Amino acid sequence: MAFQIVLNLIIAFVWMFLNNSWNGIGFLIGYMLGLLLIGGMRRFFPQRFYIVRVWAIFKLIILLFKELVRASIGVIREIIKPKLDIRPGIFSYRTQLSSDWEVTLLCLLISLTPGSLPLEISGNQRKLFIHALDIKDEERMRNDIQNTFEKAIMEVTR
Repeated sequence: MAFQIVLNLIIAFVWMFLNNSWNGIGFLIGYMLGLLLIGGMRRFFPQRFYIVRVWAIFKLIILLFKELVRASIGVIREIIKPKLDIRPGIFSYRTQLSSDWEVTLLCLLISLTPGSLPLEISGNQRKLFIHALDIKDEERMRNDIQNTFEKAIMEVTR
């Protein structure tokens, strides 16, 4: 991925040099031309096209903001009720993520959303123990984590 980014930047600067236009528009045109060239020659690179990973990172950030707003509204809704109708508790979650970086990112994303907090990671780093503000359906919470954060992390890292 880094090689493709550097190559794309080199193509953009060479384009600016050849056109003798040292401005942002010339750089942008050269960068887009580099994207087309690298995209056309992507079968010669051992790793996937880097724009795919950049797009996956962008989608992960958007997902984080969406889940942050959704969880915040849920917590605020529970707080302003006259009678608390919550069942806090701890549940276990078995992850499919394998590297330390992936598990750490999952824990960070879970802890950033209000109402949930990873408490412990098992020794083999495959099971997380998560405290949730309201556990009405453990299986639904597991599926939410797997279908949102874990899926997005796998798109970014694999």
